[in-house]
Amino acid sequence: MKAYFLRRLLLIPLTLLGITALVFAINRLAKGGPVETALTALVGGEGKRTRAQAGSSSVTAAQVLEIEEKKNYDKSILRGYAEWLGAAPRDIQKTGEEFPKGATQVEVAVPGTVYTVTVTRDGGQVSFKGPEGVDLSDWQVRLRSPEEQVRRWDKWMGGVTLADKPEYRAVLYKPAYDGLLQGSLGTSEKYQEPVISMIRERMPVSAYFGVIQILILYSVCLPLGILKAIKHRTWVDNLSSAAIFTGYSIPGYALGSLMVVVLGAKLGWFPIRGFTGDDFETLPLAGKIKDLASHTFMPLVCYLIGSFAMMTMLVKNNLMDNMASDYVRTATAKGVSYPRAVFGHAFRNSIIPIATTFGDNLAYLVAGSILIEKVFDIDGFGLLQFTSVVERDGPVMLGVLFVAAVLTAFGKIISDLLVALVDPRVSYK
Repeated sequence: MKAYFLRRLLLIPLTLLGITALVFAINRLAKGGPVETALTALVGGEGKRTRAQAGSSSVTAAQVLEIEEKKNYDKSILRGYAEWLGAAPRDIQKTGEEFPKGATQVEVAVPGTVYTVTVTRDGGQVSFKGPEGVDLSDWQVRLRSPEEQVRRWDKWMGGVTLADKPEYRAVLYKPAYDGLLQGSLGTSEKYQEPVISMIRERMPVSAYFGVIQILILYSVCLPLGILKAIKHRTWVDNLSSAAIFTGYSIPGYALGSLMVVVLGAKLGWFPIRGFTGDDFETLPLAGKIKDLASHTFMPLVCYLIGSFAMMTMLVKNNLMDNMASDYVRTATAKGVSYPRAVFGHAFRNSIIPIATTFGDNLAYLVAGSILIEKVFDIDGFGLLQFTSVVERDGPVMLGVLFVAAVLTAFGKIISDLLVALVDPRVSYK
């Protein structure tokens, strides 16, 4: 068994590598990315032209390259992913200047300082010299040729005539290893905040709802499922089945929208948005508890309504199957009491399928629900996933994907471990 779980653990990095690499490539290749958005805003729609459309543009090749550099799209997909991974150094600071026409030198200001350096071009080679006594050893310079700039301009503005031929461009940059392997998930392109900080701020909100959801789910659904199995086809079973399947048929986000309108806006029983009230910090302890409970009720109902029926019926159906098994009938025939036969023999085998879903619930514990958090405007992990996709914020998108994939992978392993603990027949050899 140890060897099995060790292999599963060793497969996690390879799985994460494949998932993140695929999403990174799709995000870079998909239309409507940050470079296209910036170009569209720059030229008022010219960035949307296709290769089949002719015309001219006032956008220069240097402007296109500058946008690429700002959005970190000036590297290949493979190089960009290696930088996100931390296997290759990324440009943590950079700036560029175009050489004057026919000149071999250009002055470039060093970002974050008051200094400038003189960049000298000798054919296809480039070097720079800074002020005397100033240590600029962390900085490097690269040369962008006119041909390369034309290729990059044509990639985004293909079919539109380039008005002016570009000159050589000097790019001064400071490289550093700053990726996943160094404990960094990058910086949000929209909010300019570290992605790991954005996730850390929102994770407790989703974890709060996740913990309460799991506690209620298992503390109510397990007894209810047992009761329904024992009282099969009685009024208790029929009435509870009608109630839970009615709830199951209503999507959580649809119920949330209805509750916001009726219970929140119309009746004013509960607040319609947010995790806490605006005056939460000024309230006494009892007031904080009341405020938190009022903001929790409606989202929590929406979280529970779908999984409640599935868990209850899973417990009931598995327990009924085991109660009808030969070993249970044999136990009762030998004089074992009915309650002991149910709870001592049938129930243990009935919770094996439930153990397989426990790890998934742990992953959902912090992942949150995108639609429910959107409906109630709860700034949690789920809403962060939604906004990162809508805004095409690549670093945030990859960051939340990585965290969700890690939780899911470890959740699957925990499920396998629980199954082995519950079922002695499972050995994983």
